[in-house]
Amino acid sequence: MTFRKDEVGSFESLFNIVRPKIEEQQGCNGVQLLRDLADRRIYFTYSTWDSDADLQAYRNSKLFADTWAKTKALFDGKPEAWSVEQQED
Repeated sequence: MTFRKDEVGSFESLFNIVRPKIEEQQGCNGVQLLRDLADRRIYFTYSTWDSDADLQAYRNSKLFADTWAKTKALFDGKPEAWSVEQQED
């Protein structure tokens, strides 16, 4: 997610408020906030879930809808999202 430079602090504050609420969602094993080294306006959230069904339940929740509405108001570009799985060696 790329944020307007003047909204970076607003996003970090919002994330710190909602992170514990996200981590309380059924099946959530944790949420991390990552920041690009080259462009300090770019952030990634990385969360792990017990199942895709748990992730989808969160994505359909009021918490997600409210958080997403506040977050996207701060964007300076189109967000991207991926769902990935760990590959075993």
